[in-house]
Amino acid sequence: MGDVANSSIEFHPKPQQQREAPHAGGFGCTLAELRSLMELRGAEALQKVQETYGDVGGLCRRLKTSPTEGLADNANDLEKRRQIYGQNFIPPKQPKTFLQLVWEALQDVTLIILEVAAIVSLGLSFYAPPGEESEACGNVSAGAEDEGEAEAGWIEGAAILLSVICVVLVTAFNDWSKEKQFRGLQSRIEQEQKFTVIRNGQLLQVPVAALVVGDIAQVKYGDLLPADGVLIQGNDLKIDESSLTGESDHVRKSADKDPMLLSGTHVMEGSGRMVVTAVGVNSQTGIIFTLLGAGGEEEEKKEKKAKKQDGAVAMEMQPLKSAEGGEMEEREKKKANVPKKEKSVLQGKLTKLAVQIGKAGLVMSAITVIILVLYFVIETFVVGGRAWLAECTPVYVQYFVKFFIIGVTVLVVAVPEGLPLAVTISLAYSVKKMMRDNNLVRHLDACETMGNATAICSDKTGTLTTNRMTVVQSYLGDTHYKEVPAPSALTPKILDLLVHAISINSAYTTKILPPEKEGALPRQVGNKTECALLGFVLDLKQDFQPVREQIPEDKLYKVYTFNSVRKSMSTVIRMPDGGFRLFSKGASEILLKKCTNILNSNGELRSFRPRDRDDMVKKVIEPMACDGLRTICIAYRDFSAAQEPDWDNENEVVGDLTCIAVVGIEDPVRPEVPEAIRKCQRAGITVRMVTGDNINTARAIAAKCGIIQPGEDFLCLEGKEFNRRIRNEKGEIEQERLDKVWPKLRVLARSSPTDKHTLVKGIIDSNTGEQRQVVAVTGDGTNDGPALKKADVGFAMGIAGTDVAKEASDIILTDDNFTSIVKAVMWGRNVYDSISKFLQFQLTVNVVAVIVAFTGACITQDSPLKAVQMLWVNLIMDTFASLALATEPPTESLLLRKPYGRDKPLISRTMMKSILGHAVYQLTIIFTLLFVGELFFDIDSGRNAPLHSPPSEHYTIIFNTFVMMQLFNEINARKIHGERNVFHGIFSNPIFCTIVLGTFAIQIVIVQFGGKPFSCSPLSTEQWLWCLFVGVGELVWGQVIATIPTSQLKCLKEAGHGPGKDEMTDEELAEGEEEIDHAERELRRGQILWFRGLNRIQTQIRVVKAFRSSLYEGLEKPESKTSIHNFMATPEFLINDYTHNIPLIDDTDVDENEERLRAPPPPSPNQNNNAIDSGVYLTTRGTKSATSSVFSSRPGSPLHSVETSL
Repeated sequence: MGDVANSSIEFHPKPQQQREAPHAGGFGCTLAELRSLMELRGAEALQKVQETYGDVGGLCRRLKTSPTEGLADNANDLEKRRQIYGQNFIPPKQPKTFLQLVWEALQDVTLIILEVAAIVSLGLSFYAPPGEESEACGNVSAGAEDEGEAEAGWIEGAAILLSVICVVLVTAFNDWSKEKQFRGLQSRIEQEQKFTVIRNGQLLQVPVAALVVGDIAQVKYGDLLPADGVLIQGNDLKIDESSLTGESDHVRKSADKDPMLLSGTHVMEGSGRMVVTAVGVNSQTGIIFTLLGAGGEEEEKKEKKAKKQDGAVAMEMQPLKSAEGGEMEEREKKKANVPKKEKSVLQGKLTKLAVQIGKAGLVMSAITVIILVLYFVIETFVVGGRAWLAECTPVYVQYFVKFFIIGVTVLVVAVPEGLPLAVTISLAYSVKKMMRDNNLVRHLDACETMGNATAICSDKTGTLTTNRMTVVQSYLGDTHYKEVPAPSALTPKILDLLVHAISINSAYTTKILPPEKEGALPRQVGNKTECALLGFVLDLKQDFQPVREQIPEDKLYKVYTFNSVRKSMSTVIRMPDGGFRLFSKGASEILLKKCTNILNSNGELRSFRPRDRDDMVKKVIEPMACDGLRTICIAYRDFSAAQEPDWDNENEVVGDLTCIAVVGIEDPVRPEVPEAIRKCQRAGITVRMVTGDNINTARAIAAKCGIIQPGEDFLCLEGKEFNRRIRNEKGEIEQERLDKVWPKLRVLARSSPTDKHTLVKGIIDSNTGEQRQVVAVTGDGTNDGPALKKADVGFAMGIAGTDVAKEASDIILTDDNFTSIVKAVMWGRNVYDSISKFLQFQLTVNVVAVIVAFTGACITQDSPLKAVQMLWVNLIMDTFASLALATEPPTESLLLRKPYGRDKPLISRTMMKSILGHAVYQLTIIFTLLFVGELFFDIDSGRNAPLHSPPSEHYTIIFNTFVMMQLFNEINARKIHGERNVFHGIFSNPIFCTIVLGTFAIQIVIVQFGGKPFSCSPLSTEQWLWCLFVGVGELVWGQVIATIPTSQLKCLKEAGHGPGKDEMTDEELAEGEEEIDHAERELRRGQILWFRGLNRIQTQIRVVKAFRSSLYEGLEKPESKTSIHNFMATPEFLINDYTHNIPLIDDTDVDENEERLRAPPPPSPNQNNNAIDSGVYLTTRGTKSATSSVFSSRPGSPLHSVETSL
């Protein structure tokens, strides 16, 4: 990474250079200087700072900023800095223009076929055959009453073209609005990201984009650094730089060893202050984005060449998602390329269904065309005995074109192109509305997956509880106080120690501010547990501020910050006599083990033996925990000046402590949570609580929430016990053991983030039930990243959550409240139901229209529904209906049923019954009208009309009736579970009402004034009433269908299952390895075949192996990689380095590639990635060398020479 970063300056266009004065704008550093400074690491960076600026203070002076006061909050100064050093914002890729979207919509195959047919039809209609009046061509054109009618032949072609244009515009508009919404969402997520800076000596939260060079920023645990900077002062700061370097080990940062902080990296521990030195495109992340071509031009090329080598440089720099769950700012990745289309379960099912329907439609339309052509040929030439005359050719061709258009129309109606539209509309609508329910959806498909959720693993603090903590019990000086003691009851020594221990040993950013409104509660800022302790100090009528002013943050001698392993925090200060005092606070059971003394009621030391400790646990800690309190122990230790310990040996330093107090902190359960959890359980969702708290506290809170009920068979485990149960003797996790634990597990206490990840992974991978579990997880800490990524849906806390957690999540809960998760479940199920409603409606239309066109064509040589009419039906049915049915608001009743499984078919038996039932009704009516309609209405028959004859009333009535039946059936389709009242809640959806009425109005216009283009002749009032009457019959018939019990109809088959087992592996692989780019997903199928071939080659390799066994100690047994799943899961297969090699091309090919690359890339130690990475080059020769590269676990491995033997 280092060398790429150093060279990256050469690739970067340097527009800034021209403007720069020797020292830009009166500041003592130029942009280029700062940029080259940020490319150094560790010691050399420190050296450079010392040589150039003296120290960090010197750098701050040159940037005209103060390390303690920060910048003056002066608009002109900030603007000047932005002009010279750039803004902290990376320009996004241009969105697609409307015209591009129109062009994309035109790529639809069926539309192209229609356009061609329409153009041919248009061309022929303008060609008048010379011998038009000749009898020789039969009675082909005899029906044309006058010239005018014959000349109107072009109308049909033109109308088809027009309707195609309509469809295209509607599709493009939908895509466009979807993209616009998505961008709005992105910018909202970006605005929400704030960062703490010091300006005028005040701590301010500013939006990330407002940071400028010279700002002094506060860095703390869980932050995602938004800009590059140099550390001024740090406490125990550890950074995860894997998003830039790929090294998953955390890097220690300190002002005197390695002060360089880079944008896009995560703070995993500690805190500190930095001076911002590079922002936006000049920061390390920005440079990478410039290389990746955030402008998108290179991106396009890369996509086209399917990851050929021209992306090599960019790929080398592409950040990877590390095991830590840290990943390059996804926010910016989203900016850099338009969101990738993720394929969710639902879309998988739909695509499959659409393909099946399309195939059926294709067959039907082909048969229709063949029958029509044969009938015409036999009728004219065999029965009529005419010869094919040259001058008649155009007339005959015109007939054939007409037949072809009918066939295509059947196909158009058969293909439900409204399906994908319905999904996007439904999802986009839900996402917009979910914002109001405090769900900020980052990935569209998360919304729908949520409807299938079967398990929710929730945090306790802040999600189930109010996250407003208060100390309610304490144990001070041998007394257990059930409420806050009076200050007079405590010895001054204890009180003083307690106040100091709490005020100093907590983040100085944590404080309690006076309430905003009269009578409100004081505001808690910062870590809530620390706020509770500070509140306790205030309740004891003391104040923490003077203590902090006396010992400011930079006077602290050493800080061991809190992390999930320590579960404690300690701070060392220097005493006036030269000695040291250490204050420590943390989980009581952990800290009490390190205490050897305790303060008695007079404030003197009394020895504290293990026996006393057990006593205390029984009498103080357990009773507190059973009341649902978190217990925190506060302790201290003195070191004399003579015996200064080795501060890096933490276990030595934090030991031999003296306990000052144990406090019980209450975090009350949110009042609305028990009801929400009851709803979840009713909806078939198991709620589990995963918390770092003591088991008794956790159990008490779980009981209050209703997660565990008395008399139920459930498990509450601690992390240790959980691990003991699921691991075998070797310490490996076994799925069988996990399967014995998780179904009953309700509370996991004292759990580490790894335990959370293990549990989530275990539940997802389990095969015990009949369904795969769909798991949602909530998280707020940096260390929850892996679990949030692993889960099907990850919820991050919007208020308490760290940036890292938000990056890893799918949905952000803007109010941190569990009830919002229940709302998300409701919306998710609603999406599913909306799609089913649309399907039920759409398929009825398709079945009827296809059968009518088909049989009509076979019997009367002409489809009763004309091409343009079909397109209109298609437009209302597809586009408008998807709008109307996809925007139904969710109701509470959605939470009364169990979740659909991942493989439950889209079309249930009840829906199938309804589709077929309504189809029978509609077909009966239409065929009755077709064959005896003219007698009933006493009008001319429209059957067997010659070419270009005027539209008949007969066929208009058929068309009108058909549309009326669809309109009323649309109302039926609102309910899919066989409910009787289809009007229930219809007025709560204004879009639905508008569309139904709008469609009705347009239909009147088409029938009365559509004339020739729509093949309609105006109808009388009586005829209209009959059409309406038949339409309303749909509603009555719907009740009849609802009466038939579905259970009796065993013959009905469900349709639209999830992807089958063989296809599932693809999907699962794609889900499992998110690192693998979407372009590569397409290559997956090829790879599977390829891997099979590979297995054959393995046998040959084994033979070779037998000869070379001595060389092979280091290589893994190939057997372990036979299954494709293992293949992807072995560590070397995670694509963890992007140094692109070309192992899939024989050496001879490399030469041609040399020109394309700047220089041949270094051989990667991890070459096997490229087997997956460059799946593009699977040529026959490639496969040979590919195989060898897959098995070479190190570059010099003997398998390189196996190529020849293969």
